[in-house]
Amino acid sequence: MLMQVEHFDDFTLASSWERFISEIEAVCRQWMADGPKNLLEKGAVRLEFSKNLYKVKSELKYASKSYCMEYYFEIPHNESKGSVWNFSLHEMQLCFGVKEFLVIAPQSASGVVLDAPEASKLLSAVAIALSNCSSLLPVVVPVHDPSRKAYIGIQNMGTVFTRRFEADHMGTQVPVQLMHLEGLYELFISKFAYSTLDLSVHLFKVHFTMKLTYRTLPYDEDDDVQGTDTEPTESEGNPGDDTHNKAQWDDDCPWSEWYSAEDPIKGFELIAIWSEKMVESSLQMAELENDSPREADKWIIFPQLSQNLSDASNGNQVGFASQMHLLIDALDMSFEAQFMEDFVSAVENPGPDNLKASRVIPPPSVVDRVLKELFREGMRDPNFAKGEHKNSRVVKGAPLESLFAQFCLHSLWFGNCNIRAIAALWIEFVREVRWCWEESQPLPKMPANGSIDLSTCLINQKLQMLAVCIERKRELNEDFEDCIGSMDQASPRVKEDDPVGEESDSSIMWTPGEDFDRKCDSPMTPENLHGSGMTVSRFNNEPEDVGLADLKASDCIRRGSAGVVGSMMLLKSNQRMHTPLTQDAPLMTEDMHEERLQAVEAFGNSFANISSEFTGLTEEASSVILLQNFSAQLERDILSSDMSAFKAANPDAVFEDFIRWHSPKDWEDDDAQENKSSEKLPIVDSDHGWPPQGQLSQRMSEHGNIWRNIWNDAPALPASEQKPLLDPNREGEKVLHYLETLRPHQLLEQMVCTAFRASADTLNQTSHGSLGQMAIKIGQIYVTMASVLKPLQVDRLSAGSEIIEDLRRLCVVLEHVEKLLTVAASLHRKFLQAPRLSEAIFSDYYNFNLPRMGTGSLGESTEMTFNKKQQVRIHERPVVSNMFTHPTANQSWRKVLSMGNLLNGHEPIFREIIFSIRDRVSGNHYAAYPSRVYQEEIETYRMYICGTSNDLRVALSVVSCD
Repeated sequence: MLMQVEHFDDFTLASSWERFISEIEAVCRQWMADGPKNLLEKGAVRLEFSKNLYKVKSELKYASKSYCMEYYFEIPHNESKGSVWNFSLHEMQLCFGVKEFLVIAPQSASGVVLDAPEASKLLSAVAIALSNCSSLLPVVVPVHDPSRKAYIGIQNMGTVFTRRFEADHMGTQVPVQLMHLEGLYELFISKFAYSTLDLSVHLFKVHFTMKLTYRTLPYDEDDDVQGTDTEPTESEGNPGDDTHNKAQWDDDCPWSEWYSAEDPIKGFELIAIWSEKMVESSLQMAELENDSPREADKWIIFPQLSQNLSDASNGNQVGFASQMHLLIDALDMSFEAQFMEDFVSAVENPGPDNLKASRVIPPPSVVDRVLKELFREGMRDPNFAKGEHKNSRVVKGAPLESLFAQFCLHSLWFGNCNIRAIAALWIEFVREVRWCWEESQPLPKMPANGSIDLSTCLINQKLQMLAVCIERKRELNEDFEDCIGSMDQASPRVKEDDPVGEESDSSIMWTPGEDFDRKCDSPMTPENLHGSGMTVSRFNNEPEDVGLADLKASDCIRRGSAGVVGSMMLLKSNQRMHTPLTQDAPLMTEDMHEERLQAVEAFGNSFANISSEFTGLTEEASSVILLQNFSAQLERDILSSDMSAFKAANPDAVFEDFIRWHSPKDWEDDDAQENKSSEKLPIVDSDHGWPPQGQLSQRMSEHGNIWRNIWNDAPALPASEQKPLLDPNREGEKVLHYLETLRPHQLLEQMVCTAFRASADTLNQTSHGSLGQMAIKIGQIYVTMASVLKPLQVDRLSAGSEIIEDLRRLCVVLEHVEKLLTVAASLHRKFLQAPRLSEAIFSDYYNFNLPRMGTGSLGESTEMTFNKKQQVRIHERPVVSNMFTHPTANQSWRKVLSMGNLLNGHEPIFREIIFSIRDRVSGNHYAAYPSRVYQEEIETYRMYICGTSNDLRVALSVVSCD
């Protein structure tokens, strides 16, 4: 009969202690069998401060207690050199000089073993388990109070030798002799020199290496005493006012006009390293303590960054990005009303209390200060190219120095940028603009000449138009006053039956001195006017020099001539062709272009022959080109004005003459025919090549050509007597009507685009040296803004649109760039004499921040703390040394210094020392490695010491023969 065996009991594991050892052994064997690569695949965690140190853990139970055993192992890299002062070393690696190790600790609140017998028993269990695995891994156990960071440990090195570890910490009442290198040296000697004699007179060959850390004085220490706040309140008014008596670090930075940024570099830490050397006496240690850090073998520096640079403190820092968040909120609320005035009186209407509280309007005194800043004198001709990036125009906003851009920047800080404050400021802004119009005062920060920049937002175009209208209005007033004075001396005769109309008279015989003077954009000489078709805006009061000996009678009534056109002759009379003084083409804003284009499309193809240069294109393509290139020939009244001026300057001219001057490509010369005709016609003037031979193009020869019809109807009037193509009074009032009736969401859309562009242009002026990454990042922000802001530029936004969230994400991107730029500016000015250091430190910070840019959130593998360090070269040491200014009496420094190795009066804030004794061991048998491993020297005694004069930690490692 077969018996079934349900289970098997191994009676060799008789106790819970033995089972505990067996569990540890099983876990260790599994880790050793997997190896580092497999452990990574099974979820080993990399330590944040290290690139190649990982850990795995396992939970164990023994006698109703739970323990956690962690295995720390390295994945070696080709570039790793295993330096004793490697900044990526774990605490245990630094203290005991080990690479791989185990840590076993109870799973309790303290995480340490408080009972000494329990700690010894725990170590014994792990040591037995590792011995059974033939493993030489060291193991440590945390003991005593957690604040002491005390450890005991053991490492089985074979059948003969064992290494024991011990570490403890002394927080107060450090003995005086342990404050100095000489006393620390004697402490190490006492661990192996068992002698009652004076240790200072004995010679011991001790290996010594040291690392000292220095810290600069905080750059903003004085700021903290004064307690200044970077965020302006409503009572402070204009953020550009000088509210601080002392100079700030960023006073010369471009953003300082709007806010004061916290210095992102709070200071620097300098690490001075003395390479390993042999020390034989206490006297040598005393001499080493008197050495200057300048004699150290290596200097390493790294910055102390402000906490506001981290994403955890997002929103604590005032800047363009933080205020843009508020402007986006105002844009989201702008759909609540039809007119801006509705927001100003919104508090009187019932509504949520939180809405009323968030919409506070600053007092009138603040409004007055902002308006005075915007409309102050001396800013009539701004430099729009100042601070403008090559990608700036991809954003459809207003130039940085323009009036509307300055209004937007002021709005960011006015009343904390709420919708009611913006509405109140806009209303006062428009009133001030109307006052400039009614009083014919120049509009500040706006050019009064030139063309309308259609690449800017519509409000800026309207203000450009208004500035031009104010200037034209002033010119007309001046011309009217001059005209009254001249008419008192000689009044022209006026014909009652003049068909031209009441505004001009073609029969008036003007003398050369009676023409009105006008300002010009680009005056041209007669020599370069041949076939150009361009306008001349300045009237010449001097008599024309025709240059012909035989003047006809018609020369006496020539008016509005700017001079002859090269050697061109009129077809029907032996006279030189004269270039007329014509009116400038009327300026048009984008909406005016669209209105006129729609009118042209409504008329069909009646104007198709006006713009011959677009022949062959589709109607849609031609319309786009006409709109973008300000085609003056699209307008019938412009063409009629040019024809009237040409007739006045050339009384004997015919339609063909005008075509030869205005549109030379529509006149086809026939040289062969001209040569044949010259043989038959005796009337040809060989000196002047008259009459010219040729014919109109087919386009101009067609029956019913609109150009010929306009020519037949155009009276002979010089430009000075014509009706102005641009009526400044009418266009100026239209601009003001647009500004006064602008819908809130349309205003806020243009404000957002302009504020983003102006913020970027302001930041672009920051001096940051040769930081290539920063230049690239600034260029990219414009392209990003243009993509996100495109729906706003075409007025596609609606209430509750998803675009609002895109705009908020754009604010996050701007915030990252803004923070990067403050770091770049701070580093640049601190390392003017050592630019390589600033570039290297910024490159490290840029790469550290790269995963955060444009996301607003961090990935799981992203490092949270910036701890990159840079080695200081020999020629850069004086620059770094000068950063450590001598401490003054009113600063919080100890008057009595306890440690040596001072740097400009600064003692180290942290000192680390490693003492070691090495012996050659051979002729032993080991369980895991052949004896040749120990033919080299091993550290029989090693002591790691760190801390300050009032804070001392000691870790000792001793190899013993068991």
